[in-house]
Amino acid sequence: MILGMSFDFTAVAKQYAEYRPHYPNELAAELAALCRSRERAWDIGCGSGQLTQSLAPQFARVVATDPSQGQLDNAPKLANVEYRRATAEASTLDAASVDLAVAAQAAHWFDWPRFVVEVARVAKPGGVVALVSYGIIEVDHAPSIRHYYFETLAGFWPPERRHVENGYRELVWPWPELSAPRIAMTAEWTRAELIGYVTTWSATAKLVAERGNAPLDAFVAALAREWPDDHERRTIRWPLTLRLARVP
Repeated sequence: MILGMSFDFTAVAKQYAEYRPHYPNELAAELAALCRSRERAWDIGCGSGQLTQSLAPQFARVVATDPSQGQLDNAPKLANVEYRRATAEASTLDAASVDLAVAAQAAHWFDWPRFVVEVARVAKPGGVVALVSYGIIEVDHAPSIRHYYFETLAGFWPPERRHVENGYRELVWPWPELSAPRIAMTAEWTRAELIGYVTTWSATAKLVAERGNAPLDAFVAALAREWPDDHERRTIRWPLTLRLARVP
């Protein structure tokens, strides 16, 4: 199984930083608790730091990598975080140097066999490897979201998206799996914030590029009918899935 980056996130870097959900601090704490030491974590495909900033208090040092310089430019500057423009398959990290290697909502873009080799190289013996993914958003009383995702965007999602939808269960690594804690990811958003998030989807970018703004505008109008108060905040939920392993 070979995956590879097929979408350039530089074009949506600012929206990504503003609208992508931030992972709960509990996630970073649970991952750190599995590690035998906390000297260095590698945040792989870090985007604009949605997980990086909660890893930072848990580890002496965090190296966060992403192939998009635009994403890195929009990430928060933290004293113990080093951002590097690098791919998951060629991290530039030293061998046997990380206690935790974690990819949050990113592993479906990797060249999986090459990534596994790179993780095996850079992880310390006994190091933890983690994949984090979240699926389709859940919002009460807003059926237009699922219609937009499944109907309007049908054919615009990249093939890699199936790995997100199935919780990365088809991505196989050669190490023993660890039990994964159950962690919820939620946010309280206005309608405008949810629309901003939808604009960060790779399928939305492809839709607009090929068909113009009309389909997106139709979704925005439908959502406004279901969610008419501009100031109302609703609970947004993402099913959060973890795949964990320990490198011998």
